[in-house]
Amino acid sequence: MSQTFLDRTLDNLRGAWRELRDSSVVRSLGRDENQSRQEHWRRQIADCLAGRGGAVSARGRAAALGHDFLRLDDDGKRAFLHLLVNEFGIDRDRVAAIMTDWDMADDLAERALLESELRDALVPPFRSILKEFNSLPQGVKFLVDLRGDLLRWRKEAPGLAMLERDLKTLLAAWFDIGFLELERITWNSPASLLEKLIAYEAVHAIQSWDDLKRRLAPDRRCFAFFHPGMPDEPLIFVEVALVNGIAGNIDKLIQADDDDEGHDGDNAGSVERADTAIFYSISNAQAGLAGISFGDFLIKRVVSQLQRDLPHLKQFCTLSPIPGLRTWMDRQLDAMAKGAETGLPKVIEAALNDCDELMGPKPPAQSPDAVGERTKTNIEFLTAWYLLNAKRPETGSAFDPVAHFHLSNGARIERLNWNGNGKLDGWAQSFGMMVNYLYHLPMIEKNHENYVGQGEIAVSSSVKRLLR
Repeated sequence: MSQTFLDRTLDNLRGAWRELRDSSVVRSLGRDENQSRQEHWRRQIADCLAGRGGAVSARGRAAALGHDFLRLDDDGKRAFLHLLVNEFGIDRDRVAAIMTDWDMADDLAERALLESELRDALVPPFRSILKEFNSLPQGVKFLVDLRGDLLRWRKEAPGLAMLERDLKTLLAAWFDIGFLELERITWNSPASLLEKLIAYEAVHAIQSWDDLKRRLAPDRRCFAFFHPGMPDEPLIFVEVALVNGIAGNIDKLIQADDDDEGHDGDNAGSVERADTAIFYSISNAQAGLAGISFGDFLIKRVVSQLQRDLPHLKQFCTLSPIPGLRTWMDRQLDAMAKGAETGLPKVIEAALNDCDELMGPKPPAQSPDAVGERTKTNIEFLTAWYLLNAKRPETGSAFDPVAHFHLSNGARIERLNWNGNGKLDGWAQSFGMMVNYLYHLPMIEKNHENYVGQGEIAVSSSVKRLLR
């Protein structure tokens, strides 16, 4: 399904630019049979940068360039972008001359003028083409997808890293949180938007339209950020279940029926009885916006809206995966097998050794149900220690990316859930363990400041007890 709608999106983009491309302004830019592809691109780019005519002419030339680019395969696109960067990038001779003049200048006013010139010289000419795309129909989406391609090509096309960074700078400015709009998505939203939710869901795959309908039921909420330049494209979305008590099992939470009482915290009850909002899936929908963070704003905005709409809610909590756990354990066991120093306490190494037989692509016990009590205790112990102590050496932040996200937002590690995800992917990721992060509103700012400033992690007494 995702391929179908992606193809349709690309066709719509081509169609949106076809009329501009075919205008009399740019009709003369067709490729001569004797003209090489590189020469044709060079001419098109130069025409776009020349700035002849008015705004309509500039838009037409940009549309022609973009339309032709979209027709290329990946190899052609990379070749085009290499030409763009290498031949229409920064004039390094001009930069060097300005820097030489700056070194020789002995007047502050003159240096200030030269610094202004240097800033202008460091802007590559091709950036004006990128900005021109911003004004075209669906041009913002085109640039977001272009950066997504550049990120995908990082290994095979390292020479395009400068273009990717330049695009990130532009997109970060255009997608400032002040420009984003929070909207609720319901079963009555346009079918094209619902189709995108199915395609973009990155945490717990949506299996069918019936599955999606259940996730948009009256006791559920789905919110997304949108940008005015991409009104039909969610940037990031969060799925919320309204339940009674803190949920601990993702399958029960997602598959609950409307008649379930929800008294154990794992089934969705009625909206009126619910006292807890469970954030169980947050998905970034646009690969080209990676590294441009607005997920923290999303959660806080959604909490504020839920408080206004449903003032009887008392708790705001997540049911989150622990994606880095098995990776971290694999690294430690590999180091121990090689006789290398891990820097871990002996009790942690012992617990890891007890779990060694469960590691590997096809562990002997294929689900948490088949694990003995001793191993279960060890896994819970290791999970608690991992969330509280495993850090990334380059930043000192939590090793687990989901933990870092929620701790940065001011959440508290509230509860660990054995067999929270009993499916094979849950086992492969974290032996089925899941974690609840609690957003206790009076403490959010303090928790955030303690974690970001001192690396202190807010944690409940129940999780601390697992370490004794």
